[in-house]
Formats: sequence, structure tokens, C-alpha cells
Amino acid sequence: MSHGIADPKHTALVLVDLQNDFIHPDGAYGRGGAKVAQIAALPARLTPVVQAARSAGSPVMSTHFTLVHGPDGEPYISEHLLKIRPFLRAGDFVAGGWGHDLVDELKPSTFKIEKVAFSAFYMSRMEWVLRRAGIETLVFAGIVTNGGVASTVRDAHVRDFHAVVLADGCAAFTPEIHDTAIAALRPVAEIWSVDQATAAFEAAGS
Repeated sequence: MSHGIADPKHTALVLVDLQNDFIHPDGAYGRGGAKVAQIAALPARLTPVVQAARSAGSPVMSTHFTLVHGPDGEPYISEHLLKIRPFLRAGDFVAGGWGHDLVDELKPSTFKIEKVAFSAFYMSRMEWVLRRAGIETLVFAGIVTNGGVASTVRDAHVRDFHAVVLADGCAAFTPEIHDTAIAALRPVAEIWSVDQATAAFEAAGS
């Protein structure tokens, strides 16, 4: 299969939830002990493809999981999330905060999209921004493969965006969950590697 990008200006690299609170040792998940080596390794692995996308003239979009804080300063956390992540507290994933931001290694992003659910399309401005920017193809990387990545990819598919998923540019909390999620996305997305995407962006920009 050819791994090419027809027009870099109509292609966006989407970095799903690669935020300090998820990845940095001092972030919320690091503090809570929810650390996985495969997730921690993603920023370094994705740096070449991010640089290639920028050089080719493709926008880089970052999505940011967000906890909305109520009048008492406490975050609104869904019951299922609080059950599995009881360490979450006020100040975590707050819009504009350090923990909410994209990790330094991958900055800057062209567009930032706040999200409150698994899919970055849900109740957000993501589709509006992509349509206004003339984007037709979305190249996805990030976390977690079976959650934010899979949900956003499927929503992109039903909105008639061409979706590409970087299999080794995503991670989940176990390799088995990651592999199962990638296999399940094959009917709705092309599956590439980070190296293939990097080469495609480099070729498109040359």
C-alpha cells in the first residue's frame, strides 16, 4: 500500500490528549501512580512526525481533555472516571492550566480543542475548525487508543473525513488493549506507522 499525502494543506496531524496531566511525572496521572511506559514514550516517538507535518505546511491540532470546575472550585467528574481515577482533584485538567496543556516536546499546536468526553468532536468546535481550515484528511496519534483515539477516529469517519491512525504513535494502558483497538479501527481508518507518516509528510512538503 502506498502511504502518501496528496495535499499537506488539507491534512492535519491530530495529537489526542498528549497533556502534562496525563504524561508528565508531575501531572495528575503521575501523582496518582497511573503511569505506563508506552504512553510516556510517545512524545519522543512523535517528535519527528510533528516536525515533518509542520515543515510540510500541515496544521497540528491538539485535543485537550478538560475537567470543568464548579462554583465551589471542585471539578465535575463523571462517576465512571472517578471510580477508576479517584486521585483526580481540584486543579487537574483545568482549562488554561499547566496540566491541561500539550507536553513541551510537541509544542506548539496550530489549533487546540478542549474536550469533555472521549470523542474530541463531542460538543466541541473541532469540526467547525477543520471545515474552515479546509482539512480533509486527519492523521491521528495519542492516547488512549481504545478511548479518546478510537472515539474521535470513528466520529471523523462518520463525518466523511479520511482518517489515518499511527499504530505505534498511540498507546493504551496495556499492549493487548492497544492492539485490539487498532484492529477494530481498520474498517474506518488507514493504519500507518510513525515512520511511514513522517516520510509521507516529508515527501508532500518537498
